[in-house]
Amino acid sequence: MLDEKLLKPYDPEETENRIYKQWEKSGLFNPDVCEKMGVVDPKKPPFSMVLPPPNVTGMLHVGHSAMLAIEDILTRYHRMRGYKTLWLPGTDHAAIATQSRVEGIIYKEEKKNRHDLGREVFLERVEKYAQESHDTIVHQVKKLGASIDWSREAYTLDEKRNFAVRTAFKRMYDDGLIYRKHKVVNWDPKGQTTVSDEEIEYKEVAGTLYTFKYSHDFPISISTTRPETKLGDTAVAVHPDDKRYSKYIGKEFDVSFAGTKLRIKIVPDLAVDPAYGTGAVGVTPAHSQIDSEIALRHDLPFVQVIDEYARITVEPYKGKKVKEAREMILQWLTAEKLLEKEETITQNITTADRSGGVIEPLPKLQWFVDVNKKFKMKKSRIDGINDGDSVTLKELLWKVVENKQITIIPDYFTKTYFHWIDNLHDWCISRQIWYGHRIPVWYKNGETYCGIEAPTPNWQSEGWEQDPDTLDTWFSSGLWTFSTLGWPEKTEDLEIYHPTTILETGYDILFFWVARMILMTGYLLGDIPFKTVYLHGLVRDKNGKKMSKSLGNIIDPLDMIKKYGADATRMSLIVGNTPGTDMNLSEDKIKGYKHFANKIWNATRFVLSNTEGVDIGEKPPLSKRDEEILKELESMARDVTADIESYRFYLAGEKLYHYFWNTFADVIIEESKKRVLSGDAADATSCKWVLLKILFTTVTILHPFMPFVTEEIWGMLPHKKGQLLMVESWPLL
Repeated sequence: MLDEKLLKPYDPEETENRIYKQWEKSGLFNPDVCEKMGVVDPKKPPFSMVLPPPNVTGMLHVGHSAMLAIEDILTRYHRMRGYKTLWLPGTDHAAIATQSRVEGIIYKEEKKNRHDLGREVFLERVEKYAQESHDTIVHQVKKLGASIDWSREAYTLDEKRNFAVRTAFKRMYDDGLIYRKHKVVNWDPKGQTTVSDEEIEYKEVAGTLYTFKYSHDFPISISTTRPETKLGDTAVAVHPDDKRYSKYIGKEFDVSFAGTKLRIKIVPDLAVDPAYGTGAVGVTPAHSQIDSEIALRHDLPFVQVIDEYARITVEPYKGKKVKEAREMILQWLTAEKLLEKEETITQNITTADRSGGVIEPLPKLQWFVDVNKKFKMKKSRIDGINDGDSVTLKELLWKVVENKQITIIPDYFTKTYFHWIDNLHDWCISRQIWYGHRIPVWYKNGETYCGIEAPTPNWQSEGWEQDPDTLDTWFSSGLWTFSTLGWPEKTEDLEIYHPTTILETGYDILFFWVARMILMTGYLLGDIPFKTVYLHGLVRDKNGKKMSKSLGNIIDPLDMIKKYGADATRMSLIVGNTPGTDMNLSEDKIKGYKHFANKIWNATRFVLSNTEGVDIGEKPPLSKRDEEILKELESMARDVTADIESYRFYLAGEKLYHYFWNTFADVIIEESKKRVLSGDAADATSCKWVLLKILFTTVTILHPFMPFVTEEIWGMLPHKKGQLLMVESWPLL
């Protein structure tokens, strides 16, 4: 008898909320429950994947939704294929972003900063905000239909992950891979913290290249876009083969530059480009990463002239903002007739990607991970590296991709990955913020103690002080594939599910996160974190522009789900979404897939109305036409399976759409209307059975892509199993 729900139009909102509760109640998101129910094939290896943890800074955007749709396809497909399937969820504390967001809210509402509240009270406010944001994110993930094992949910700042972070820090510290040193770092004057090389953005702006001499008696002209930094110059570097300056190499000059006394040494260095500017570079060791390296090569002094608030620290400009000091120095150069040339150029300025502050390179006492220091490998599972071999973190990063233990999709990102490793500097891991993992190092009377736990139970009263800095967020998320499975304890989950099968994430965090997970796993476990990396592109608006509030072109996934349903939203984010390539999305596209969900619903009504009493388990003699139809179905199912196996989700979704709409609904169903009424009983029986077979098969194969409508229809189909579609066997026709 036809289900009454089929007599009404399909209602995504009512259906989706009810179905998700049904899935959760079944416990089948948990692979242990699946195993107990006998829907896991013990001969197959486990399939495991971690969710890239969304930042607890608000709501998920449409890019997250694309990620969730792809990962849920992978999860549902492997679960239906009988793999012991784990998709492990969690969220990221996103230290700088979250603290910055809360500081902004507090200032807007109360006109106070974190120092007014104090560390303890401020952190309570941040934790409250993070929890509320977490709850919002979980709600959104569920609305999209993600079949995640919520029983294993983790948070990068919870106690278990904190213990893992302290353990990792201690091991790396003991091996000499973590050190503390004064070095030039990326300082964010707006956010008042250091940021890593990967956390800066380059913005192209119009600038001016100024050519001048320090003084009338200085023999060499230099060029710079930042005259104010020349207050800290200690040398001029020239290429050793540049004959224009060879007679000056090694000489030192005392000059009076813009009211400041400088001692300038002429040094030869291969880093200098003789064709740029005058071919001579004023070396400012304290305010340039490149210049600091030149200074170390030539034993030059570091003179800091800019402070943490981007103000000048030397007379006669002390307290002035850098731009103000620049104008004053240019006025002096003009008055002294030392300014030789001004050229308008296009230049890249570096900004902090979270705060937007313009980066000032400054010498700071910070914590670093040494990527070039040799250490002895323990219990190596990396091809080509044996137990006891001396390697560097850079070598580990390179080796696992070079030997194909880790495959990157699309492949052209492999070259990008290797290029990044070649240019990798030591990783600055300390941040001058309050929210995050506190560095597990304590100081007392010149003594330094690093430990997983504090030096003593009463360390505070005994005069110990903990390092005030927190760790870079990516340090904790770098442990994500194994800290979520119980490391540093030797848990059953860690044994079963690690290395994980695949990491699916955006290409924009290949270096932020993917590389750091490879680095941390290689060092701490002697293994890889995942076997495959699938990089999806960014989701842009219908005109290819990046979505932003200022442009008013943001597509909110929750709005789209409410309007068109989660299945339609998911399909719109899959079809046309090739790996590593940005995709355009419009509301019309989402609306089109709502029509597709309705088409599936209406086709189901027709088939079930005309096949009552047909037993799908008893195949009748088939007509020649139905044999052809069945072969076409089998071919489609094989193609879709091969596409999913090869991570061509966009093709699989498109083929399913076209087969169901253009072949099944528009051709086969239309043909059947005449055949069922033709009076030929054998042909009618054959036709009805094939209609039901196609419905069973297409609904099953569509499930990973459109889980809600297919699960609802599955419950109406005439079958004897009575189990949920999410654990039904994948059709192997």
